Amino acid sequence: MHESKLAIFAALVGNLAIAIVKMIAAVITGSSAMVSEAIHSLVDTGNQGLLLLGLKRSKKPPDLEHPYGHGRELYFWSFVVAVAIFAVGGGVSVYEGIRHLLAPVVIEDPFWNYVVLGFAFVFESISWFFGWRAFRTRLGKQGPLRAIQRSKDPTVFIVILEDSAAIAGLVIAFLGVYFGHLWRNPYLDGTASILIGLLLGLIAVFLAYETKGLLIGEGYDRKTLEELRQTIGSDQDIDRINRLLTLFFGPEDVMLTVEVRFRDRLTTEQIRAAVKRIREKIRAQHSEIKRIYFAAEKMVDSPGDEKLQSHAAND
Repeated sequence: MHESKLAIFAALVGNLAIAIVKMIAAVITGSSAMVSEAIHSLVDTGNQGLLLLGLKRSKKPPDLEHPYGHGRELYFWSFVVAVAIFAVGGGVSVYEGIRHLLAPVVIEDPFWNYVVLGFAFVFESISWFFGWRAFRTRLGKQGPLRAIQRSKDPTVFIVILEDSAAIAGLVIAFLGVYFGHLWRNPYLDGTASILIGLLLGLIAVFLAYETKGLLIGEGYDRKTLEELRQTIGSDQDIDRINRLLTLFFGPEDVMLTVEVRFRDRLTTEQIRAAVKRIREKIRAQHSEIKRIYFAAEKMVDSPGDEKLQSHAAND
């Protein structure tokens, strides 16, 4: 989580500085692509602020109305970031591009555009480096797309995707300004602005899709669930596992509910000892599991006579 927060701070500071410089260059040169890039950086700055807000609010302790804490605040604000990228960043960039296509202006001297784009590229690359360093810790042996799909911390992949889109946007803006000036074609500048908007829209839709699952409630992937089944099922007092349910309340806050059938003729004390033993095994492997509940089915002496005993372990 520390790496994620550092990456967000680095992106916020860099984007704010870049947005100011881009806006100044846009006013001086009248470039549509530069206006779009300035808006892009302003939106990114606001988005990093929203992510920091989500991180802070997700740390609030449980209360009467929120007995499981406020961890999903992070997922909510991440979804707001995705909407902001689409509505504000993408929408305004497309609007600016269309406006300049309808009333094209030839860029007479693109010098300041190049200076700002170079300056922005350096700072965006630094921000991207911090984001990638945080994201790389979650990669392991899986590919980037798979890591994003499995990640339960949206701050990690939002920052790296935003910065990647920003660098791609800078390349598009440069090409629009360069060829527009070279060929004396003002329409290329407006077209570059529209392409930047479409790029932001594509990133936003992808982020919204990924954060939606976290917001409405996701559990562990099949591989992790199978590992948990093996851990629980290997205990000497477990006859079978009926159900195993998990739910993320935050990147480091998981609830596990297990419905098991204990072996025949176990006493209440033996069941309690088994629950404690299994809980300790699970926590040793998955420290993010904060709540573990057991629903235990135990056979009693008479064949075919069953009763359901519930045991909860929560600390």
